[in-house]
Amino acid sequence: MSAVPDVERYRLRLEQRQAQLQRLLCADEPREQSVELDQGKVGRLSRMDALQQQAMADAYRGRAQSELVRVRLALKRIEEGDYGYCVECGEAIAAGRLEFDPANPLCIGCANKASS
Repeated sequence: MSAVPDVERYRLRLEQRQAQLQRLLCADEPREQSVELDQGKVGRLSRMDALQQQAMADAYRGRAQSELVRVRLALKRIEEGDYGYCVECGEAIAAGRLEFDPANPLCIGCANKASS
């Protein structure tokens, strides 16, 4: 029932992105260490820089985890035959939106409503 003619190409892209995100998240785990707060060992500016870098890494990791969820949901929609249809209204998602982001779950109309 999929309206997307190149669903296998999108599946491949999604599977590749899933693997890439999983590798990235696994490789990033050792960096989840707390920042050294001993003023005798590390200066105040160095600690502030380390805290900022840790916050940026946490934000990046959070975005990667969110994207991984979106990719997995798109792969599930492919398996269920619902891929290419908006999860809100059921209308077909424009090919250009899927080409830009194969994990995109919304048509342009619903995406615009959601961002308002």
